[in-house]
Order: sequence, then C-alpha cells, then structure tokens
Amino acid sequence: MSKENYTEINSITWDRWAKNGCEWSQPISHEEFLNAKKGQWGVFLTPCKYVPKKWVGDLHTKKLLGLASGGGQQIPIFTALGADCTVFDYSNAQLEAEKLVSEREGYAVNIVKGDMTKTLPFEDNSFDVIFHPVSNCYIEDVFHVWNECYRILKNGGVLLAGFDNGLNFLFDDDGTLPLIAVNKLPFNPLKENNDVFKRMADNDEGIQFSHSLEEQIGGQLKAGFILTDLYEDHDREGCGVLREYAPQYIATRAVKKV
Repeated sequence: MSKENYTEINSITWDRWAKNGCEWSQPISHEEFLNAKKGQWGVFLTPCKYVPKKWVGDLHTKKLLGLASGGGQQIPIFTALGADCTVFDYSNAQLEAEKLVSEREGYAVNIVKGDMTKTLPFEDNSFDVIFHPVSNCYIEDVFHVWNECYRILKNGGVLLAGFDNGLNFLFDDDGTLPLIAVNKLPFNPLKENNDVFKRMADNDEGIQFSHSLEEQIGGQLKAGFILTDLYEDHDREGCGVLREYAPQYIATRAVKKV
C-alpha cells in the first residue's frame, strides 16, 4: 500500500495483532463486568495507571464515545456503570471484540467502524464524555482529532485522552543498555524515505508517529478545551528499558467550555 493509505495499513495491522493475542485486544471477563456493576472497576488511558475514578464521575445516562477504543475492555465497563456507549474504531477485530462482550452480557452498544483522520460521523454536541486511549500515534494530524472531539462534545463535556510523549520514537530500545538515539523528533514516517515506511509496514509495526506536547496538549487548548488534570505513566514490564528511566505516556482530562 502507498503512504496515502497508511491508516488502512494500521487497520489491517491491528486486526492481525488482535488475532495474535495483543493485550489490548483481550475482552474483559464476565466476572469483571459483574464487578464493574458493583463499583469495582478500572480502565486504562495509558499502559499501567488506572484512570482516577473522579475523572470519570457518574456515568448514569451519560452518552459516552470510545474513540479508537475497541477491544472489549473499556466500553463494557462504562456500560456497566450506566453509560449509553458508542465505540468507534478502524479495526474489524477490535470491533468484533466489542460485539462479543455486548452479546455475552446482553447490552446494547453502538458500534461504528471509521477512520479518525476523517470527519467523525457524529452530530455536533452528541456526547457527554469521550474516552480516547493511546492511539493517535497511528495518525499524522492530531489537531484534527482534538477539533472533532470539541465539536461532538456537549458544552461541559469531558475529554479523557492518553498519548505518548515521543520518547519511544527517539530511542532504539531493544531491552538493553545503552539506549541509542536513532530518530529526530517529531518522527513522521510519511516524511522519511520510503525504506522507513516500507520497513514499518512489512515488519508488522504499524505506521506510527510521534507528536510534540505542543500538538498533544497545546492542540487540545487551541481546540477550546480547558485542561483540568494530567498524569504521567510508564510502559509495562517487558517493554524495553526506557520505562525504568523516564515516563513515556501522559493522560489528560479536559473540559469543553460552557
């Protein structure tokens, strides 16, 4: 496929990862769903730290969008907490996991396949909450996503987002020291030579991008959001040695101005 179709490469890559047992593609169990109904739950925007429950608040009757959030992990929990959920993802396998859990537990969920680099297929002021875990590393333009999130959130609506800070792209982290800087930031495979793009596509890496904090946090502010809180996080154990030296991820809570 060509660089112009990079999101299709990522969709197919995620299908493959899901079928090969990717940890972010393992649906929650029946027991976890029942526990969520009892108030015992946790969800991730980033690899290791649970999202603070106060960030989520009372979801009863709230309309929630899981943006690039397929896999049957977060949306079932939000449904158990009383939210009216929609999940949007570009991977068939990730959406199949959502269908599997919803049918197993007997609840309704709006499942939408789509590419978040395009205009999102939702009306203005549609949602109370958007949950957007680490995923915008698979697209080139994050400003578009923040603008679309602002458009489709209701006034006072909450955007919960997770993203990397770019360090994962700076180093060649094979799990050993020393860490070697191999890429300049921001890293954009569409602007690198064709060998870089081909390697990522052929090696089942997905086409991934680093983004600056100016894009990630500044982009939310430019879209009109008010940032209310954030935290940093590390990769999970077994994902290289960089995690032992610096956090690689950030989660933010932002609110659409009333």
